[in-house]
Amino acid sequence: MAKTGLGRGLDVLIGSAAALEGQRLEEISVSEIKPNSRQPRKNFDEDSIEQMARSIEAFGVVQPVVVRPTGAAYELIAGERRWRAAQKAGLDKIPAVIRESTETSSLEMALIENIHRADLNGIEEAEAFQQLLEDFGITHEELSKRVGKSRASISNSLRLLQLPPVVREAVVDGRISTGHARALLAWQENPDEQTLLLEKICTEALSVRQTEDLARRGPTTPGPEESPKALKAKVPVPEEVQKEAEKISDMLGARVKVTMGKRKGRVVIEFQDIDDLKRISSVLDARYGSDEED
Repeated sequence: MAKTGLGRGLDVLIGSAAALEGQRLEEISVSEIKPNSRQPRKNFDEDSIEQMARSIEAFGVVQPVVVRPTGAAYELIAGERRWRAAQKAGLDKIPAVIRESTETSSLEMALIENIHRADLNGIEEAEAFQQLLEDFGITHEELSKRVGKSRASISNSLRLLQLPPVVREAVVDGRISTGHARALLAWQENPDEQTLLLEKICTEALSVRQTEDLARRGPTTPGPEESPKALKAKVPVPEEVQKEAEKISDMLGARVKVTMGKRKGRVVIEFQDIDDLKRISSVLDARYGSDEED
């Protein structure tokens, strides 16, 4: 007897899914579904899909995938992991919400659905943000409202795309975490140093904290503007100070660098262009600007 995709709890979903305008819930052939060619997630954890497949064998597909008609077939909008697991479980059919959707809205749904998944790595999330910004011509503020994340969080995520390809690939491949990648941003102006630090992280299995300490300590070779004497005078940035700098960075949506000397420290706020500087200025003015006296 052929397996079906109906699972316990599906009846709860039928009413809400079918009630949405332009959507209907049906069981369709797994083989008639093709993945979204612009799916932001590049890698799928095979162990996770295998576990999901075993769950599907036992309980069925509890949550339908979302697809749109494309000729005689269907294109996935959301639920590629469930679709892959259903194939592995040997299902002939799978419950699907069929949405009459344009390619643009289909892509937007897929991107936003994936952004809210916990297993999307930092680079994939940043690429999804970038794709939404470029394909839909929206501002960071509009994107913030659509995905339910702060503007500062989005800006910090997008900064990961400034890393060299070799570092971005290491995040996607799972060789380093997003936390490691954020630490390597400290040497954004020195790609060679980033590559050296990447190799050290991988060969010595450094933790994120160790990587942050190493990145704060300075490059392995002095840059053109930093003499050995200047490097020697630098003091490691205390963890408490670094946390405060990260708060400033999150608030401003900008890169913030902190250096410590023997007697005092320095905070440097970076900006991309005059518009970005004006934005940072307006954030500071709104938060700390003093009221005019009557």
